[in-house]
Amino acid sequence: MAVALIAVVSVVAAVLTWAFSDARATTSVTGPSSWDPLPEVAALPPSLAEVWRAKSGATLSPVVVQTAVKETGEEKPSTAVTGDGGEVNGRDPLTGDVRWTYKRDLPLCVVSTGWGRAMALYSKGTNCSELTSLDGVTGERRAQRNGDAEPGTALLNEGSHLITTGSKYMEVYRRDDLVKSLEYGSLRAIVNPNKQPRVGCAYGSVAVTSGKFAMIERCPDDPSDRISVIKPNPDKSDEPKVISSVLTGAKNAQVVAVTEKLVAVAVPNPSRIVVFDAESGTQVSEAPIDVPAADFVDPPGHVSRAFATKTNVFWFSGSKTIALAHDTLAPLWTAEGTLGAGTTLAGRAIIPVKDGLRVYEQATGELVGTIRVNRDGHTGPVQLATAGPVVLEQRGETLVALR
Repeated sequence: MAVALIAVVSVVAAVLTWAFSDARATTSVTGPSSWDPLPEVAALPPSLAEVWRAKSGATLSPVVVQTAVKETGEEKPSTAVTGDGGEVNGRDPLTGDVRWTYKRDLPLCVVSTGWGRAMALYSKGTNCSELTSLDGVTGERRAQRNGDAEPGTALLNEGSHLITTGSKYMEVYRRDDLVKSLEYGSLRAIVNPNKQPRVGCAYGSVAVTSGKFAMIERCPDDPSDRISVIKPNPDKSDEPKVISSVLTGAKNAQVVAVTEKLVAVAVPNPSRIVVFDAESGTQVSEAPIDVPAADFVDPPGHVSRAFATKTNVFWFSGSKTIALAHDTLAPLWTAEGTLGAGTTLAGRAIIPVKDGLRVYEQATGELVGTIRVNRDGHTGPVQLATAGPVVLEQRGETLVALR
């Protein structure tokens, strides 16, 4: 009788555990293990038209998973990822057809990508705490981690780390197994005090490059905003390695870009780009830019609205796109009346404007032409990405594919 009672209790416990578990409230439908590579793009198309659209309120910009080609090891785009409500979908970039689905009964905070995977961050309470990585091709669940990111966070990947953003607290994970390598800011559970370089600071925009990131800090004892370049510490996650940290001399500063050697900051009154040495914090150069004071507000998700090529960095101020030389971060040319930073297609820069996509020569800023796009009345910011011949536009909470 005792054995029977134990067996019954065990069965009931198992049933109750399953009934209230995360697994029961999760749906995972995986897809095939490989897909045909996307066609190469040799020339700009004469026109672009909408081929599909999907609701994607959890992506700040188009999410395209890059996967390695077995024969060459070269990474190429394979899957467009959308996220909305509690559902993440991997889609064929050419058609929008759903290849795989991962769904939980929790709200998504943000969806991004890293290491050939989709990264889905869910909220289980007040913060964004449930991070799950999904194979970009099949949608199979990979590494998971519990964190403590702020609501409204972004997920930034710079090749070796995944970074959450916030106004008071940031986390960094390394490798595809998501080992935490940095806690920065107002730690909720301080184990070792006096490990953070500054306390009581608020954070503005963030930019990333391989192995480090740069951020604007606003600290109570500083007369102006501060630009800090930080490296994760894999040995002591609560003890950041600050490479450099200097005052910008201005309020409402925005970090524009960070490279291996330099970090560029945009400051108002008067509007200019100030470039610092990333290692020493010494000012290297300064150049005026024609950007209105109204543009100097922190961008959504605290993410610098910029994209980089081998020769240029393109930064969206909020009303204009400024091209900077990648090696010096000095301003080269400005595109007026834009809606986003843009991207590249067939070697040229394509930048969203009210009536479509303007095409520029990267080096000179020479206007090549405009590809008309009907956005059905959408006039807000537009974030771009490409997947083979497909141009993806993030318009608010909707992802639209053009070809």
